[in-house]
Amino acid sequence: MDRYKILKTIGDGTYGSVSKAVHKTTGEVVAIKQMKKKVRNWNECVTMREVRVLLNISHPNVVRLLEVIKEDNYLALIFEFLDEDVYHHIKDRNKLLSETQIRNIKFLDEDVYHHIKDRNKLLSETQIRNIIFQTLQGLAHMHAKGYFHRDLKPENLLLKSGTVKIADFGLVRDIKVQPPCTEYVSTRWYRAPEVLLRSQNYGPSIDIFAVGAVMAELYTFKPLFPGSSEADQLIKVCKVMGTPRNWPQGLALATQIGFRFPNENGISLQNIIPNSSEAGIDLMRSMLQYNPESRPTALDALRHPYFSSSLQIPRNIPEAGPQPALAVKATDANNFSRPKHEPKGEPRLSVYERIKKAKYSPGVNCKL
Repeated sequence: MDRYKILKTIGDGTYGSVSKAVHKTTGEVVAIKQMKKKVRNWNECVTMREVRVLLNISHPNVVRLLEVIKEDNYLALIFEFLDEDVYHHIKDRNKLLSETQIRNIKFLDEDVYHHIKDRNKLLSETQIRNIIFQTLQGLAHMHAKGYFHRDLKPENLLLKSGTVKIADFGLVRDIKVQPPCTEYVSTRWYRAPEVLLRSQNYGPSIDIFAVGAVMAELYTFKPLFPGSSEADQLIKVCKVMGTPRNWPQGLALATQIGFRFPNENGISLQNIIPNSSEAGIDLMRSMLQYNPESRPTALDALRHPYFSSSLQIPRNIPEAGPQPALAVKATDANNFSRPKHEPKGEPRLSVYERIKKAKYSPGVNCKL
């Protein structure tokens, strides 16, 4: 950690804090996530779910893990740094001055005036389409690799130079792991109905529901389901989407926890989101369905006609190939770098498997 200079704290949560830092030698700006829980050994570090998953995922729309550092029984994850997240992007635009306020500012340069005025508008559908397309690309890759995120929300979608990257894998889970799953996951406003009803058998479709809620918020700058509790959250969903009629599993879950769905016909999404195209409304409606089996997969959503109406979509973001294995020098087991070519004759092991197989001493730094 001595190689990095902390510039400022970005956020502080239950499990760890995130800081903006700079590498003292290279000048590279990074984000450092310092975990609050102590770790006893290196094996415990690399078997942590978040670390293990990030070591096995490489995609342009997933935040890149650069380095793993164990120091004084604490773990630090070094990530690429991105300028802002979708939440603060929306929040900053909401804070912008009204046109009257802008005009009243003395000596305001005309170019500056138009810049502020233009930023004071809602996002265009092209901008929203790009954000959702890239988010779904990252999700499709994750789901294909066998993981689902469980905490998708505007704060966890990072932005830099038009690129969207999914971040914060603290609640990530393996798709193939047998239930029960943890009941309390994801931020409430983006939580799928089956999770609100405390189902312990859910999967990647909860990520799709969250994308639908985020997409609606990008159009209006307001959360679609701003519930104040789990029960209120379900009521908010019912008011918009109507009472579930053809979801027997959901009705059974509600009965088990003593929740009674209100009798609601729902509100047309077009009335709530008048600035969306019909294709956008259709995609959101499909992702926000009650029955998780009826929601599209991330790959199916990418094929929706909503994404065929703009030439500005980055359609050909390359799929990441297999990650090269980490090279371990016999003379220095604490120093790792990616080899240009995998040695012939060796079995193809994942990055995670190579790390776990290697022998480590205390104070290990693993550069990816």
